[in-house]
Amino acid sequence: MIKNSKLKVALVYDRVNKFGGAERVLLALHEIFPDAPLFTSVYNPQTASWAKDIYIQSSFLQKLPLPKDKHEYYPYLMGPAFETFNFDEFEIVISVTHEFAKAIITKPKTLHICYCLNPVGYLWSGYEAYFYGKPVWFKYLSYPLINYLRWYDKIISHRPDVYVSISQEVKKRIKKFYNLESDVIYPPVTLTSEPATQNTCDYYLIVSRLASEKRVDIAVEAFNKLKLPLKIIGTGGETQSLKELANDNIEFLGYLTDSEVASYYKNCRAVVIPGVEDFNIVAVEAQGYGKPVIALRAGGVTETVIDNKTGYFFDSQSAESLINLIKLIKLNKIRPEDCIENAQKFSKERFKKEFLNYVLQHYQKTN
Repeated sequence: MIKNSKLKVALVYDRVNKFGGAERVLLALHEIFPDAPLFTSVYNPQTASWAKDIYIQSSFLQKLPLPKDKHEYYPYLMGPAFETFNFDEFEIVISVTHEFAKAIITKPKTLHICYCLNPVGYLWSGYEAYFYGKPVWFKYLSYPLINYLRWYDKIISHRPDVYVSISQEVKKRIKKFYNLESDVIYPPVTLTSEPATQNTCDYYLIVSRLASEKRVDIAVEAFNKLKLPLKIIGTGGETQSLKELANDNIEFLGYLTDSEVASYYKNCRAVVIPGVEDFNIVAVEAQGYGKPVIALRAGGVTETVIDNKTGYFFDSQSAESLINLIKLIKLNKIRPEDCIENAQKFSKERFKKEFLNYVLQHYQKTN
């Protein structure tokens, strides 16, 4: 058996400037391969303090105006930025990406494993949601760039030696858009060790980026009509428009720390997920606290929530469908212990063991 400590491993990620589900994956990989450097397009230590103990090498984009926080201004440069890195000294390179980190170029002797969070969302599966609500002129002007990036993305999709998907949903998308096969290893979720408590408040909860593709507007419209309390944790470009849409029963809490988010998980009635998700860590975290999930019956969340046992699904991405479901369901029939048991399937320790075994097996096949 090859010891992972002896392998020369490098990690690659799209950009290091925030904290979310992908960043939790990187931290788990850092625990597996503590000496592995992390290559990325841009690095902002002020907004990515989680990476302070990792050696990070950024690309030429680091020196350009705006990119550390405004990467969307340089989509045509993201791929070329990754192509400039040299991985000749490494035996294994693991790219974690939902965009262009897979564009890296490696020699035949180097094993490139791509842990795919999603084929580039705004180019493929999330195209309609990404442009939802945006002006027609913006869509029109974007067409040439979108067509070029789709062409480029298909080319670089063939650079990894092996693909690993974060869910069966993403596996289907890789096959559909890249015509490539992949294996599935669910991402790590940090689960609470605290016992579940009974509901002490009557509010529903959303934990999400406030971006158009997340369709939080559907939930806001539904809860406006239901007149039930809804608390929304998260920030993003849609914050102001959502606040203008919401009635007084809906509260926007903005960015909160993990411990603050935990307190809202503990006391909510249920967590609402109105968008089409690639996997959705929030659904698993909520179940870890013994809380039911109310979600659209689509995407990766259908793999993490058990219908009528740990949550409920609505079938149409509309406020009416969500309203009808909430009026029908009996949340007190969901047992906290069932939610917690289901969440355990997605623990960080499970991920670390499964992913390391996968890497070693594929490395042995090629050496």
